[in-house]
Amino acid sequence: MLDPPDERLVALVASGDSDAIGQLYDRYSRPAYSLARRICGDDGISEDVVQEAFLALWRDPQRFDPARGSFGSWMLTLVHHKAVDAVRRESTTRRRTVPAADGGDEWNAPAGPGADQAAIGSVLAGHVRTALGRLPDEQREALALAYYGGYTQREVAAITGVPIGTVKSRMFTGVQRLRRLLMPLQLDTFELYGQGR
Repeated sequence: MLDPPDERLVALVASGDSDAIGQLYDRYSRPAYSLARRICGDDGISEDVVQEAFLALWRDPQRFDPARGSFGSWMLTLVHHKAVDAVRRESTTRRRTVPAADGGDEWNAPAGPGADQAAIGSVLAGHVRTALGRLPDEQREALALAYYGGYTQREVAAITGVPIGTVKSRMFTGVQRLRRLLMPLQLDTFELYGQGR
């Protein structure tokens, strides 16, 4: 017996068929997890992201529009967005909990070699995240998939469902915009590293 096409399974999910979502899960959970893992870098968070994506499909299967592309690319795009959101949430949580408000041991520990560079690197990473947040969604998505997800431009095109030329254009324009946004920061960093040496 032939397996039903994805579009048929999504229609069955819309009618409340739990077996249909199980079949879609069997087909796409592995690539979905792989993508989430590449973005999140954490097994537990990646598993949560995949569950959230399939739960979103279960709750609102009409969000998938077969006229806009294949189910596989739609699902991976959904997983990508949820993974990026999860990384942002995790990053925000970590930033809130790292400093010891009560003057605990972490403030009293002597700074190790390179602690100043690590602190500057952390600040710079925050500025890069902020600059990425100011890019248009399409540029940010292409850059995040390529640089954080480790995907090739061809893979980014397949995931996002746009031609490779469009991906190249979005990445080029996004990098140019990031350079402009981060240019003042480069001068400040040069001054920081240049002082006291």
